[in-house]
Order: sequence, then C-alpha cells, then structure tokens
Amino acid sequence: MYYLLLLTIFLLILYLIRAIRKPKNFPPGPFWFPIIGNVFQLRKLTAALGGQYLAFSKLSEDYESNVIGLKLGVNKVVVVLSYGAVKKVLTSEEYDGRPDNFFIRLRSMGTRNGITGTDGELWKIQRHFVTLHLRQLGLGKKPMESHIQDEVSEMLTVLEKNKNKELEIETIMQISVLNVLWVFIAGSRFQRNHVRLVELLKLLDERGKAFDIAGGALNHMPWLRFLAPEKTCYNLALKVNDKFKAMLMEPIREHFETWTEGRDDDLIHFFITEMRKVRDEETTFTETQLLMVCLDIFLAGSQTSSSTLTFAFLMMLLNPDVKKKVHDCLDKEFGKSEPITLSERNRVPYVEAVLFEVERMFTTTPIIGPRRVLKNTVLEGYNIPKDTTVLMSLYSLHNDEKYWTDPGIFRPERFLDEEGKLIFHERLLPFGLGRRRCPGEILAKSCIFSFFSEVMRSYNIESPPGTQVPSGKHHSGITLIPQKYRVVFDKRHF
Repeated sequence: MYYLLLLTIFLLILYLIRAIRKPKNFPPGPFWFPIIGNVFQLRKLTAALGGQYLAFSKLSEDYESNVIGLKLGVNKVVVVLSYGAVKKVLTSEEYDGRPDNFFIRLRSMGTRNGITGTDGELWKIQRHFVTLHLRQLGLGKKPMESHIQDEVSEMLTVLEKNKNKELEIETIMQISVLNVLWVFIAGSRFQRNHVRLVELLKLLDERGKAFDIAGGALNHMPWLRFLAPEKTCYNLALKVNDKFKAMLMEPIREHFETWTEGRDDDLIHFFITEMRKVRDEETTFTETQLLMVCLDIFLAGSQTSSSTLTFAFLMMLLNPDVKKKVHDCLDKEFGKSEPITLSERNRVPYVEAVLFEVERMFTTTPIIGPRRVLKNTVLEGYNIPKDTTVLMSLYSLHNDEKYWTDPGIFRPERFLDEEGKLIFHERLLPFGLGRRRCPGEILAKSCIFSFFSEVMRSYNIESPPGTQVPSGKHHSGITLIPQKYRVVFDKRHF
C-alpha cells in the first residue's frame, strides 16, 4: 500500500511537470496551470478589457512579442498579431488544418462536416464544389447583381413604409443579406415576418456574445457542460442547433421531393444531383454534408456583412461631415433611379473608402482562425508543434499605430490619394488570404456596397428626436456585434 501511494504521488508529480512544461522554443506567454492551462487567466483578462482580441493585444505588449504561446485546457494555442506572421499563416499549407475539438463539433451539430470547420480531402472537394456551382449560378456576374437589386427594392419598400419612424436597422440588414444568399442556395427568399427566422436571428446574437473564437471555457473543458449547462451556454448552443436544423431541413426536404434529372437552379439541387450520381460509400456528398454546407453559408451571411452595414450607418450618425460627402458623391454620379452596383464602384471612390474604413475600424471578425498546424514548423523564429491551434488577430493589423498612424479615428481619406483615387492597403484583410479566403467575398462586397449606397442615396439617417446619439460601443464574442441603436430614415429630395 505504501509503495502504491508513492507510485501514485510520483505519477502525479510527473503529470504536473509535463502539464506545465512548454515545448522547446515555444512562443512566450503566461505560466501554464495543470489541467486548465491559461483558460481562466484569459477569461479574466477578456472580461476586464472587453474582448478576447484586446486580451491578446495586452499579452502581446506584456511579453513584447507578436507571437504569443498559450495553453487552453489541454490544447496548445498560438496567437499571431503582426502582418508578416498573419500573412505567413494565411498563405502557407502547413496551417491549412482546422482543429477537431468539442466546440467545432458542437457548432456542426456533433459532426465534422461542412466547409468552415473541416480540412483535408473533404474540405477540398466540398469547397471546390460550392465555389464552382455558385459561379455557375451567377456569383460575381450579372445574375448576382440582379438578385441584389431585387432585395434592394424589397428593403427600400420596408424603409418607405416606415419612413420617419424609429427603426432598429440590424435585423433589416440581416434579412436582406440572408435573402441574397438564400436565392443562390435554395432558389427562394425568406419572408421578413417569418417567425422562426426572427427568433433564430435573436438566438444568433446571443450565441455570438456567449462564445469567443476559441470556443470559450466549454471547448477547453467540455466536462463543464454537465456541471453548468446554462452558465457555459451549452444549452443555448443546443437550442440554436435545433432551430437551425428545423429551419434548414424544411427546404432541403422540399428539394428532394421536387428534384428532377438535370435540375440546376440552385445549390441544393446541384448537390442532390451529385448525390444521385455518386453511390460510393466513401462519398462526401451526403444529406448531413448538405445540411452543414447550408449551415456554414447561413452563418457566414447572417452577421458579418449585416454587422458591417450596421456599423457603416452608425458612422453616418456619428460623422455628419462624412455623411454629407457620401450624399454629394452619390448624387453627382448616379441618377435617381439608376441601379448602384459593385461594377460601378469606380465612379464613387469616396463611398468605397468609407466602407474600407468601416471594415478596418470595426473588424467584424477581430480574431480569425482557428487553424491547426499540420506539421512541425517555425514561425517568427519560434517552434510551432504539429496540431497546435493558431489564432490570428486582424484587429491588431487594422489598428497598428505604426502603419495607420491614428487607427482610433474614423478617417476614410486614408484610403484615397491626393487625386481622390482609391488606395488599396494590403494590410486590410477583412476576408483573409490564401486557400481559405472567404469564398463569398464578392457577394459580401456587392451586398455591402449596393445596400449602403442605395439607402444613402434615398434617405437621410438621423437619431430619433429627443434621443442621444449612439455611443458606438459594441459586443465582443465570436464576432463584433454593434450595440442596438434606433434610427429614423427621412426621405431625401434631390
């Protein structure tokens, strides 16, 4: 019994030593505690500063390094904060993996399917399939602009019915962006008063605030879901999953019922056609994969583009001089009923500069990733072991004082030269780089540009009478979400 006790103590000490020991030449960072690593340190710092991205910036200052090494639960995590290192990760094959962890699987309803959270052959096959067929359906071409203009008309109708009334603009933008996406995916659009859709968007807001890009404590200590399912937001995640599945499976089942040979009017029909052709048991074209592809696209369109638009209109409230320049620019270049599309953006470089500045100052995904290192590698002189999770701070790139000089000031002119022509800064990376660059980039840009320009041409946006101008603050979670604010759309006469 005595020797057994000694052996137990020895093994425990050995475990503790291994748990806190860092790999040789691992990036600098705080001390690792056994079992939990830096989970609670990071949570405390995040709460104190108001965002995980701010916590990472503080650690970068404290350790005087643009590459920080952490351990979250049992997972080694490296955070990258400089342009050179971020570009290296985004464009190098050894960083193309995705972690296979609890949160990734929870997001994907217990599976490892879809595009966003996968890697390897499944990711290559499915990403190629989706991008190819979205192009065939008109993505980046005239059909896309036509779909966007249809939704612009619907959106302007909503604003016209509610002119001079107080409105929350975020939901209007979310549904508009989703409808453009959904026409490509399912060949239809959502009704704006769809009860399930409105409820789901509210749940997404809650989910976005509850988790961070690394999945929070629940990801690193998944056993907490048994002890505190509400506090860890595990129950919330399950609720969101159930709502998503119910909403997305409805059009998928309808497509199975109406599918005929050669039907190719939307992505779901394309996918079902591929399922009918392939009978291999190893195929990636399954009903579960179809559901997850729809989920990935839904999540991609539900918040990032609509949040960018919501931030853009907020900047118009807070910067009347910029708002006037936008109005003057649009009035000069476009007739009252002339469609404003992305293909015509070169006529209004100031408007595009305004949107670039919004994307820089309010990076809706301040931390991108996570990536999984596929083999032992070296980054900025530090050893990065295989299977390490890598997170990248776009916030740090977009707020680098050495490059932008005054990053805390909203100044669209930083994207214009002396002749008023657009300047493209390579350090502005809202859609990423490399093989995992956002496949819906052109659609997102088109929606943001057209929706913003069409609304600004038709309406003057003001705070409701007797109310204070919004503070410009935001919620930080998986994405940056603007705080709710109300506006009045006053019809412009020109």
